[in-house]
Amino acid sequence: MVKRETWTPDPAIYDYFPEDVSGNVVNGVGERAPRRPSPIFWHRPDKEAFGKLQEHVVARFNSVGIYHDVYAYGDRGPKKPDPVAAGRVDQPAAAWTRIVKDFALANEADLVGIARVDPQWIFEGYELPDPFVIVLGITMDHAILSQVPSTAEHPEGQLEVAVAYNRGARAAMKLANFVRTQGWDASAHSGPWASMLSMMPAALACGFGELGKHGSLINRVHGASFRLAAVTTALPLVPDAPDAFGADDFCTRCQVCRNACPPDAIFDTKQLVRGVEKWYVDFDKCIPYFNETYGCGICIAVCPWSTPGRAPKLAERWSKREAWK
Repeated sequence: MVKRETWTPDPAIYDYFPEDVSGNVVNGVGERAPRRPSPIFWHRPDKEAFGKLQEHVVARFNSVGIYHDVYAYGDRGPKKPDPVAAGRVDQPAAAWTRIVKDFALANEADLVGIARVDPQWIFEGYELPDPFVIVLGITMDHAILSQVPSTAEHPEGQLEVAVAYNRGARAAMKLANFVRTQGWDASAHSGPWASMLSMMPAALACGFGELGKHGSLINRVHGASFRLAAVTTALPLVPDAPDAFGADDFCTRCQVCRNACPPDAIFDTKQLVRGVEKWYVDFDKCIPYFNETYGCGICIAVCPWSTPGRAPKLAERWSKREAWK
């Protein structure tokens, strides 16, 4: 069993926290009424509660060159999308669905799913008119990812995360540009910077898997070792269905990520967050360690579902348990 290391945050990090504002409160922990998420991190610093902290974190990461080169726009594809073609191509929704999925999988995506956009997924202060979202999953090399937590001298684990985000940015822009050549508008969304769309609930809705105790998705094939990108569009599409296979029940019994989390940011029970009871990671505890280790990633790396080849077997076993209930 992975044991939690003894770790105490540097008190100086709290100089960058907003006064008398908890990130958990901003995220809506304890709120009974549903609402849209509030920008908290990875948005424009002047548009979010923890903008000062974000500027500090980004400057620290860039000061050792971990992200400076790998996040260059040349590695992430074009910065601006192509123009929308004048003539619109019309096809049935089922045909477009097959076309965009085949295109995405042939252009760097490892997973692709479709959901109808829920207004509750749009961050406060933004508006998204597109009715559909095409979610892309970008897998990571688990052997490299497992080399976390990263240090300035050994950033390999976090560089693998960066490479996945870059690939997701390229895949999303390629797909958005393809849709635009068909005469339909489309917008690409990719991490780590947040857009107007919260991609996690969209990925859950389109069948990517279940939310894990570590706050990341668990997929029945790839476990938690993947990142998200997305394309929003008015192109007529057929939504996919959510996929439940027992990962949630597994997480109620598993303690691996919780025991391995140095800042003790993972809860043993679900929390009420903006009207939904779900797994949630303590923002105020997580972010100082995230800063110190250039992005952490321990919880995803140690997740039993992320071990190569294990997720399909676990999914088969726990799907049967769900069926017996």
